Amino acid sequence: MRLPPKFRKLLYPGPLWVIVFAVSGGGMLFLTFSKGLEETPFAYASYVLSAYALVIACAYIAGGLRGNWKALLHRNRYVHRYLTDIPFRTHVSLYMSLAVNLAFAAVKLFFGVRCRSVWFGTLAVYYIMLSLLRFLLLHSVRRNGIGTELVSEWLRYRLCGIILLLMNIVLAGVVILVVRKDEGFRYAGYLIYVAAMYAFYNVITAVRDVVKYRRYNSPVMAAAKTVKLAAALVSMLALETAMLARFNEEKGSAFQQVMTGVTGGCVCLLVLAIASAMIVRSAKQLKGLRDSGLETSEREEFR
Repeated sequence: MRLPPKFRKLLYPGPLWVIVFAVSGGGMLFLTFSKGLEETPFAYASYVLSAYALVIACAYIAGGLRGNWKALLHRNRYVHRYLTDIPFRTHVSLYMSLAVNLAFAAVKLFFGVRCRSVWFGTLAVYYIMLSLLRFLLLHSVRRNGIGTELVSEWLRYRLCGIILLLMNIVLAGVVILVVRKDEGFRYAGYLIYVAAMYAFYNVITAVRDVVKYRRYNSPVMAAAKTVKLAAALVSMLALETAMLARFNEEKGSAFQQVMTGVTGGCVCLLVLAIASAMIVRSAKQLKGLRDSGLETSEREEFR
């Protein structure tokens, strides 16, 4: 993502300014702690300046290393292909996502049977359906490639929307279990912070990919990124249940139920909107292809 010129200038002021701010910030911090000025405006100014110095120093170092790392990565032909070949990258990401979803489904199903837990059983069904979505997209990519058989791809795109609608029913069941039976995720120790970073990373990259890959003429690729976004939204809901269970001791379970219900309802509505938009868009595109004489029978495409 390209930063606006003003923000880029603030983040990359130049090596001389990096040194100036680093020395100034470090000197002000030294005076703050050596002279006992922690509660003065001078201390707050030193905190801000030293924090800014740290950010621009990290940006400068990362920018210098980025070119070297990219050059090193591109020396490997497989990594080079992954970084430059968008269809190949989509293919690999579908394989990885399918493997992760199957592993999650197996773990949830195991604990659901062993602990006789409706919560784990419902989550297992959700991840099984998510795996089915990824498998359908992967099968389409392996059979027809990307951006070559538009009718087949739009049919897969529509099918993904339909399955997302069915998954939304399962997701609603998950939300009901969280609200009514106080079910949810719980992480031990600092693992919750790792889960938080992973969830935010998923959402940010999912939104970026949905926007980025819209310019490619491939419904399957668009469907893969849309499914990734839907899964990322669910991961944020799971993170909220864990955060509330961990840090909500003062406000009680009523607050936790309300917050989870509101967030879960919003996620369900968003997934419903995404699935409906996929079905409507695919119907319009298939009609356009049909009118232009490029229609192929659905039976033949899914044989």
